[in-house]
Amino acid sequence: MSLLESKLMSAGTPLPFFPLKDISGRMIGAKDYSSHKLLLIVFTCNHCPYAKASWPVLTDLYQRYHKEGLQIIAVNPNNHPDYPEDSFEKMKSCAKENDIRFPYVFDEDQYMARSYDAVCTPDPFLFIDHKLFYHGRINDNWKEPEKVTEKSLENFILAALKPEISQPSSVHPSMGCSIKWVNQLP
Repeated sequence: MSLLESKLMSAGTPLPFFPLKDISGRMIGAKDYSSHKLLLIVFTCNHCPYAKASWPVLTDLYQRYHKEGLQIIAVNPNNHPDYPEDSFEKMKSCAKENDIRFPYVFDEDQYMARSYDAVCTPDPFLFIDHKLFYHGRINDNWKEPEKVTEKSLENFILAALKPEISQPSSVHPSMGCSIKWVNQLP
């Protein structure tokens, strides 16, 4: 396991468009969710301990904020023969085990991960009206959820949904396992 921190994408960056296959085989893209105020794109996978720890947090955020306008799309960019537990077929069982009710899509050619300059799992990108609002960590303690003192991602979701809540002043990079690139490109 190689621990990496995400590269920061600048706030205001337009949402890169993507059509990807979800676990049901349906092609989806950002335009399918244009009615949602917030779109959270999370690069993640099935095997990474950081990603595994994030599934309960993501499903909880979705359940609590979906009706207020939050849509989550989880993206698995790990299409590497050395990591069969991240295969498209295994994504289906991961979704079932974690009660994932939002789209879980496969970035088979890793084009989407490259267009976001994503480097680790999980790596969340929160967009408001298709412009980047937040790119950083989910919280300050992935290993011991009961000891979380800063819910970084949720704080930005709340600031985006409720104008009376001020936006947090600090952004910390996400960290997790490296994306398993099939071909390393410069």
